[in-house]
Amino acid sequence: MHYQTESWSSYAPQRTVGGDPLERIERLASENAVVIFSMSSCCMCHAIKRLFCGMGVNPTVHELDEDPRGKEMEKALMRLLGGSSSVPVVFIGGKLVGSMDRVMASHINGTLVPLLKEAGALWL
Repeated sequence: MHYQTESWSSYAPQRTVGGDPLERIERLASENAVVIFSMSSCCMCHAIKRLFCGMGVNPTVHELDEDPRGKEMEKALMRLLGGSSSVPVVFIGGKLVGSMDRVMASHINGTLVPLLKEAGALWL
């Protein structure tokens, strides 16, 4: 797993003061094949990371509780998901898959592996 622990704000100039959290999420989600927005102490986040690693996928993980703007991003993720729990949130190929329940449903019904292959995260 690749953990993004530094804020991207130090690498990329912001268009607005503080930057729009949804734009930042969108940008981060599109930078890698599999991106997980997580909290370091969340057991469901740990489970989803283990699922992907067990499949041979190397997700990029953004730990919101270790990001200076993580609270803003957490609120934006909650709005994106329609008010449900904010983490874990998974993006594959830059597209929102959803939270734990959506990822597990995709895994069980057999649609997760094709998504991973299409995004270039899995070659088998």
